[in-house]
Amino acid sequence: MPCLYISTNVNLDGFDTDSIFSEATKAISSITGKPKDYVMVLLKGSVPISFGRSTSEPAAYGELVAMGGINKPVKRQLIATLGTIMEARLSIPKTRFFLKVVDISTATGSKL
Repeated sequence: MPCLYISTNVNLDGFDTDSIFSEATKAISSITGKPKDYVMVLLKGSVPISFGRSTSEPAAYGELVAMGGINKPVKRQLIATLGTIMEARLSIPKTRFFLKVVDISTATGSKL
């Protein structure tokens, strides 16, 4: 089950978060090959973030954890696609979005 957790310093009041959840779920499912019903997305706004010595410019940090199906091309596509969603929906420049992608099946050495 892929799980995406995003923290941003953007106040989410007034933003259409449903579209963020929908687009992120669709993208993760499509890119990883996992069913949409197993994708979890968490979004937390108004988190103090310092990025490049700025605390006022929009920024976001995300972690995507999945069990299998993650390789270098998949990571690159996830970073690009989710960065585009953050830029389009929350006006966070791609250069101010950091995504950590972890495949827990390789991290633990197990083949589940």
